[in-house]
Amino acid sequence: MSAVIATLIGTLILAGVVYDVVRRITPHESRCPPLARLRGRRAALEDAEQWCVGLRMHGRIDASTYQHRMSGLARGHRRPAPHREASRRT
Repeated sequence: MSAVIATLIGTLILAGVVYDVVRRITPHESRCPPLARLRGRRAALEDAEQWCVGLRMHGRIDASTYQHRMSGLARGHRRPAPHREASRRT
């Protein structure tokens, strides 16, 4: 019985490691910050603002994309414009 529990725990840890690695190497972030929709529009906009700040601080988006996203948030739009692709710093 203990071997089954150890195997299950090992599998869960391995799945977590694989998920984290894949999440870090994918080029696009998710479209909506987690749990933003459950707390309302204002909270969702604040979460999206913090999300963009985090992306900028970690170098995942450049200054012009950051400025474009923040101006969209000021106008009440949570998602970036569909025609504008997120550019990355090199």
